[in-house]
Amino acid sequence: MAEEKHHHHLFHHHKDEEKPVDNPVYSETVAYSETAYSSDAPAGYGAGQAETEVDYKKEEKHHKHREHLGELGTAAATAFAVHEKHKAKKDPEHAHRHKIEEEIGAAVAVGAGGFAFHEHHEKKEAKKEEEEAHGKKHHHLF
Repeated sequence: MAEEKHHHHLFHHHKDEEKPVDNPVYSETVAYSETAYSSDAPAGYGAGQAETEVDYKKEEKHHKHREHLGELGTAAATAFAVHEKHKAKKDPEHAHRHKIEEEIGAAVAVGAGGFAFHEHHEKKEAKKEEEEAHGKKHHHLF
């Protein structure tokens, strides 16, 4: 039974397993049609849209979703930092470890907050680009 096991993993190859063939043989009768990759076909990726057209609503929604994920990450990391601060007070034997984990949680919270802030501005930029694309212009007089 052990001889019949064949593990096909990407990284952990063993010497006793079959090795891939270095020089594969391809049939010479295979023909590729030129129309398979032509731009005339309406089907496929980006069908019906011009290459320069951007879906601003989808982009805005994407950045809004990522902004909320950043906010959630900030809240979770802050809660973890506060929890570790509490553990540092309650467990004086391992207080140093808890203080280090508290600092890590605080650093992650700052990073997640920065990510949320970045995505907020990306969302605003996508909204501004949409308004400019549809002819709405802001006149800043002051």
